[in-house]
Amino acid sequence: MKIRNANHVYKSVLDNSEKFAIWITDKVGTIGFFTIIFFWTIFWLGWNMFGPTGLRFDPYPAFVLWLFLSNMIQIFLMPLIMVGQNLQSKHSEIRAETDFEVNMKAQKEVEELKQELDEIKSLLQKILSEQNK
Repeated sequence: MKIRNANHVYKSVLDNSEKFAIWITDKVGTIGFFTIIFFWTIFWLGWNMFGPTGLRFDPYPAFVLWLFLSNMIQIFLMPLIMVGQNLQSKHSEIRAETDFEVNMKAQKEVEELKQELDEIKSLLQKILSEQNK
């Protein structure tokens, strides 16, 4: 039985849209993405509260444009993240299958080694008993 690499198997079954979903899931789930969103929000709200009156584009206290854009980002990211998480769980399943295959192969080899050791032990006992005669 040939041992398969779970990562190679997993990558071979993904199409480009699935790779994109995984990439989004990996990037959005970082502190870097959180930091970008956090500072973007602070800048947006700060500018529209304290910036020059003529240059404010999303008036306080409603921030309608900010709410709209934030909701659109959430609406688009949520399904992508869920797809990415489903694909990552598929990767875990493939990894579990390959781990099982490796474990079964190792068990078979251990059983064969045990049988060979038992044969060696019986041969040694036979040799020792013949020498003691």
